[in-house]
Amino acid sequence: MAIWDFDYSSISSITRILEENGLGMTKKFGQNFLVSMSAIDRITALSGAAEGSVVWEVGPGIGALTTKLLQTGANVTSFEIDHGFCRILREKAYVDVPNFTLVEGDALKSWKSVWEKTGTPDIICANLPYNVGSVFIASLIENRCLPKRMVFTLQSEVVERMCSGIGDDSYSGFSILTGIDYQNREAMKLKSGCFFPPPNVDSSVVVMERRTDAMVPEEDARFFIELVRILFAQRRKTVKNNLKALGRPAAEIDEALAKSGISVTERAEKLTVAQILELERNIKR
Repeated sequence: MAIWDFDYSSISSITRILEENGLGMTKKFGQNFLVSMSAIDRITALSGAAEGSVVWEVGPGIGALTTKLLQTGANVTSFEIDHGFCRILREKAYVDVPNFTLVEGDALKSWKSVWEKTGTPDIICANLPYNVGSVFIASLIENRCLPKRMVFTLQSEVVERMCSGIGDDSYSGFSILTGIDYQNREAMKLKSGCFFPPPNVDSSVVVMERRTDAMVPEEDARFFIELVRILFAQRRKTVKNNLKALGRPAAEIDEALAKSGISVTERAEKLTVAQILELERNIKR
């Protein structure tokens, strides 16, 4: 059956379909529809979706980006938490569309079971609610679900952190977490008028391209990620104080820091990935 022909750029059309289905925008889900068709086209192109690609989309809403992804011939699995939107997607937008699969519920809770059944997708592409964006990305990386490419629309502040390097004010544990397996770049900024209703924060689109050679060997990745979380848990504290959370004897921590060439008074935001990796290996020993 043909994909639903709907004008996703028309605020009046969106308002009407919501009213017809007894729906409203839910703040707790961080719902903002992307209504700029030029932005949607650009995001679709940035995703690299093509005939036969396996794509996950998180937060499709009523299907603006979904439609463009499906039109590439990609096999799209969309995760949607809002049951009313799911009804529109299932009963109006994509009835019997063979390359569309809907997963109803919270993606943070459901993605792992889909992953276990179907494997890692080629692409993840989403206009993520600002209140769960970084949590979802971290969950993927921590669990080692690593698609070749991910394209997310996020709060600009989050994208800035993802693209920051050592010495930048916004450099953080999240910068390291998202950078060890991916090269991150801000592809475009989106003004509030690109959305309905307009959000109160600036938005950006970030492209995460899987590195040919990861910065951290896979056998070290899980403990490395745990160590980064501990090191950046309290930014004002020294690495030595934060490392107390490991539950290791103080002398053992001091020795590991010394072997790694890291001062006990250093702070995490001054450490390179190479230094943290060396620290991890010395702590393991």
